[in-house]
Amino acid sequence: MRRIQIEGQGDFDEWRNAARALLAQGVWPDDVAWLSAWEDPGLFGEGEVPVMPEDGARITVPRSFAEAAEAAICHSDENRFPLLYRLLWRLQSSRGLMQDRADRDVAELSRFVKSVRRDSHKMKAFVRFKELDTGMNGRRRFAAWFEPDHFIVARTAPFFARRFADMDWLIATPKGTASWDGQNLAIDPTPASKLRHTDEADELWRIYFSNIFNPARLKVKAMQAEMPKKYWKNLPEAQLIPQLIAGAEERVRAMAAAQPTLPPVFHERLQAEWEEEKSRTLVTPADAGAALAQEISACRRCPLHGPATQAVCGEGPLDAEIMLIGEQPGDREDLAGRPFIGPAGQVLDEGLSQAGLARDRLYLTNAVKHFKYEPRGKRRLHKRPDAGEVRHCRWWLEKEFELIRPKIVVALGGTAYQALTGETKPMEEIRSMPIPVDEGRMLFVTVHPAYILRIPEPDKQARERQRFHEDLQAVVRLHAAQAA
Repeated sequence: MRRIQIEGQGDFDEWRNAARALLAQGVWPDDVAWLSAWEDPGLFGEGEVPVMPEDGARITVPRSFAEAAEAAICHSDENRFPLLYRLLWRLQSSRGLMQDRADRDVAELSRFVKSVRRDSHKMKAFVRFKELDTGMNGRRRFAAWFEPDHFIVARTAPFFARRFADMDWLIATPKGTASWDGQNLAIDPTPASKLRHTDEADELWRIYFSNIFNPARLKVKAMQAEMPKKYWKNLPEAQLIPQLIAGAEERVRAMAAAQPTLPPVFHERLQAEWEEEKSRTLVTPADAGAALAQEISACRRCPLHGPATQAVCGEGPLDAEIMLIGEQPGDREDLAGRPFIGPAGQVLDEGLSQAGLARDRLYLTNAVKHFKYEPRGKRRLHKRPDAGEVRHCRWWLEKEFELIRPKIVVALGGTAYQALTGETKPMEEIRSMPIPVDEGRMLFVTVHPAYILRIPEPDKQARERQRFHEDLQAVVRLHAAQAA
């Protein structure tokens, strides 16, 4: 029996070097006893340090095993050493072993990895730094105490070095200490004594937690699953949890009885200006285009008018022979009340210029007249309109066709094509092909310029941009053929 004694505090290289040497010597997994540094080797003396033979064969393993082993070696279960060596041995004759999720050793390894990664995640979430006195170098100094389940200090400390590089800090745990001085990250495996320090930030944590606590969505078991009770004693905000839970039902009743939240002042001002403008233009304007714009601005045919700033009407000469139809206004268009002035509009303008099409001779509009979005912090992110919203706005497209009577209609994207035909087809089936429609009108389909902006790969985006330009040039040729 070979007795191998290692520190066993999450150092992957330490275990790997010993395991490779044992494997090169052909030592069977059952003939190895792995001992941690603090374990008594017993009657047989100290554990040995295996040496790689000079003629040892090259040992390779799948990347999936190497990555899993780096995590599992941090687990506190003493069985991790024999488990990893047993898997290493078996992988030499069964290269696909890691794909067998039903294998007992593979399943156990997966359990270890999951537990270590969860512990590391909890460390990132529940470390609470407390400020100390300023250091001799003038930099602010902070310290924190955390109690991990596994040997994850060295594994997780680089996250804090990146996140808090502008301050000196120390994280003490029963399984070692990590410290950062602005340049160097130091790891000490020696168990640390518990820090008992408070500072003004403790009260800030309590204020923050009490304000984000939503009693209407309280699920105690789910909360305790994400914030287990074992961490509470080291979290300044945790002392509020019992009283917040106890008072949750009463707070929900108070919230239900409270007055509804007033709309933002900015929204109120826009609505007031719109009402004032509507009262001034109550008389139907002589200009048919202005009359249609007034009708669209007053549209309440679907719920999209509620969150939107305003309806965005079509823009262009009423005798335009080419009409371009997009999906819906974007954030910039919603605020300004004009179509295609945001980033997608810039891509469109570039394509029109390449094709020799003057924007002021085209009629630009959208299949849906109000901006549909979902709030994300202070941003408003585009959300695609559904089929019902597209059908409701079809009414206004018909009005625009009656007014403009274009010879060519360019559908920019699948939503515009659906609004015009009621059909949904893959873009490649209908793109770049003139399609005859009613009253001698031609329909030409291409992508929406916003699609080009969403392509992450620069080369692919450049190809799609060039293809979009070619589509617009094809529209010019189609128009010239109609005029001939």
